[in-house]
Amino acid sequence: MIDLANAVRATPDLSREALAELLAHHGENARDLTPTAFSVHDADELRAAVVRITGVLTETDPDRAAEEINSLLAAHAGPPRLSRHDGHPWHLHVDRGDDTDWADWFLAAGALALAQILTEHGRITWGECASARCATLYPGTGPGSAQRYCSAACATRERVAAHRRRAKG
Repeated sequence: MIDLANAVRATPDLSREALAELLAHHGENARDLTPTAFSVHDADELRAAVVRITGVLTETDPDRAAEEINSLLAAHAGPPRLSRHDGHPWHLHVDRGDDTDWADWFLAAGALALAQILTEHGRITWGECASARCATLYPGTGPGSAQRYCSAACATRERVAAHRRRAKG
């Protein structure tokens, strides 16, 4: 979810092929990513779904995030069901079935994942890098101090810049 969101933020008109490659990299089956199974229309709808979930990924208030997650679940999820396919172990699906379109699948699965993180940790662990020179989304690490930066490189760059400002000042 985070990789898709970062890719679509960087390239809003990301091609169907690039989306399919990213989905394959994250374990989606190649036969489900052919141009007939994952069409240009599917790619357009998936990009729109990614933009919608990015609103949750950039939300800093847990209550507002929970409201948006609930809204996504109400609009896109079906009854929970266990699924085992393509060599994966049993896992939970909340999409509306095996013939669900890509956008609904992404929003239902993404909302479920974010709901699990929020309830497990009691706070938002994901976010947008606090560096003024970066807008990368990160998933967060869960317990411990809240994460502010997408990487050690961004955190270090910001600490060094703050140190230099104080030294000048």
